[in-house]
Parts: sequence; structure tokens; C-alpha cells
Amino acid sequence: MRFALTILGVNAATPAFGRFPTSQVLQVHNQFFLIDCGEGAQMRMGDFNIPRHKIRQVFISHLHGDHVFGLPGLLFSFDLNGRQDPLDIFSPPGLQEMILAQLRPGGTLSYPIRFHEIDTTFPTLVFENKAITVESIPLKHGIPTVGYIFREKPRPLNIRSEKIAEHQLSVPQIKAAKAGEDVLLLNGELIENQALTFPPTPLRSYAFLTDTVCDEAVLPHILGVSMLYHDTTFCDDFHENAALTMHSTARQAAVLADKAKVGRLITGHYSARYKDLSIFLEESLPIFPNTVLGQEGVTYLV
Repeated sequence: MRFALTILGVNAATPAFGRFPTSQVLQVHNQFFLIDCGEGAQMRMGDFNIPRHKIRQVFISHLHGDHVFGLPGLLFSFDLNGRQDPLDIFSPPGLQEMILAQLRPGGTLSYPIRFHEIDTTFPTLVFENKAITVESIPLKHGIPTVGYIFREKPRPLNIRSEKIAEHQLSVPQIKAAKAGEDVLLLNGELIENQALTFPPTPLRSYAFLTDTVCDEAVLPHILGVSMLYHDTTFCDDFHENAALTMHSTARQAAVLADKAKVGRLITGHYSARYKDLSIFLEESLPIFPNTVLGQEGVTYLV
């Protein structure tokens, strides 16, 4: 089952060099989650064939404009397309007031919006369904900010198809085997579970941490995640700017990824000071070799 990240916008603060402000879509199985919504997000969805009508949840990290100013346009487009399904929006406090002020002059929308305010002072389980959990993580930035960690829920064991016919397994017996139980056949023979099943694919996870200073307090929460997207607004040539603006450098993110033993680090949230992004990899790779450059329109499989 698919677990994939598509970056819609990868720039910090302002568009530059053809790069858009922060926004991305995470696909988990047949579900699509929008993470931040900078200017032009819905245009990028069209460019990259993202089915925006399938988005049911939006996760906003903080209320700086480069992370939310694409949201009003998207909400109006949903209405123009006759959307009926509710939309859940998760964010630090203040977004509801901001968005409703922009939507009110346009009249009533065709669908309900449910705003969920997140306490930015401690980790919280903010969303879950049958397939996934989403946890917020406090980040250190100039205003209340959270990151998000998406984790697949444990899945049942896989049944060996040839064993169904061999032992004439009934539906209740198949369900019992997938739940980890041994199976007692009608003839009294007990079949051990390991002979009937094989493990599901390893569980996957994705952590989105931007905007933020590099903070080792997040380590217990991101330890071993499959893929980490971390603030790399600057490289070491502007490390003082990173500290002043409460952002991170590529080197700092690589050190954090190494300590957290993550599967892969994706760089992103680039300052408009940088036209050539290769410097971010040059700084990260010697510290954390499994670093990839975050680029718009690229889909990263977990």
C-alpha cells in the first residue's frame, strides 16, 4: 500500500527561483493529507496531479503567511466544485478567526469546515483513523508552532493463500490466523500460526518539522521514523541568521537525523538567498548520507 510524500512548495517566506512557499501532500494508502498550505498550493496540486477533492484533513504548522496564505483560495475552490464532505483543519490557535474573516464576504460554503485548535506546549494525538495516527510535536519558532508525525497503525498478519485451500480454512479461521492465533482444524489437528501466516510489511512513519530551531527535545518523538522533513532554511554560511530567525541549517538537521536514526532526511524550507540548492546536500551528506534534496513535484516513497 502506498505511503508517499509529494512536495508542492519548498521555499521559505517568499517565492523565488520558481519555488513556491511551503506545502506538501502525504498519501497514506488511499488517503491524502495536506500539510501546510502556502501560496499557490492548489495550483501545484494541478501541476502534479494531486486529487485535491480527496483531501479530508489539513494540518497547519503555524500561522506565518507562507504556510497558510494558500488556504483561502483552496477552500473557495472546494466550494466552487460543489464539495459536500466536511474538511477538518488542525492548527495552532488563531487560524479559524483568520480564515473565517476571509471567507465571510463570499457567503456560505457548500461544505462544513471543522477547526481543531492544537495546544502547542506538549505532544498530542490530534487525529487517528483505522490506518494512521497523527501526533503534534511542539517546535521552537517565533510564534506557536507544531510539527506532525504520521504513523501507520499495526496491520494484521498476512495469510498464506495456499494454506487456505490446503486446510480448507473457514472465514473465522482465517480471521483468527491473521490475528495471530493458532488454528484448530475440524479433524482436531492444531496448525501453528507461523505455518499459516507471514508478517505484514514494516510500519512506516513520516515526521514534518518546520519551522524550527534544531532542538534535540524532539529526539524521543522522531526516533527511528522512516522519513524526516526538517527545516533547512539556511546553510552554515548564514548560521547566525538561522539563530536569529529561529530556523535551522542543513548541517544541524543532518546531525539531528543521525542522532534520531531516521531512515531518510529530506531538506526543505529554503531561504530565497539560495538559487543553487546543491549546497544543502554538500553540507548534509557527510554527516547523514541518506539525505535527499527536497524538490517540488518530486514524490518520495516511504
